[in-house]
Amino acid sequence: MGSSKRYADSIDRRMGVHADQSVMRDSKPESLTSKELELATEPVTRTPVPIPVTAWVRYGKIGIKVDGRIVAWTARAAAVEWVTPQGPHRAWVWSSAVERK
Repeated sequence: MGSSKRYADSIDRRMGVHADQSVMRDSKPESLTSKELELATEPVTRTPVPIPVTAWVRYGKIGIKVDGRIVAWTARAAAVEWVTPQGPHRAWVWSSAVERK
């Protein structure tokens, strides 16, 4: 007798979400530094209407893909905000880590 792949996939997804939430609860996201952002020479654009995105963010050595929104950007980076079970988080990430919804 075989197993249900759909059931196994559903369990894998729930376990992944639980693991991600555990990481987000126990640590803070890593953000690019001012030096990496080159804020002294790169202009920052802020938007009055946040842009929905998915983005890869780092919590230590762990990368997590989150649903969030861009609130500011430079030529090479974006400030992303997203909601965790413990409240909102925000980090600057490289533009290549962001995909518009």
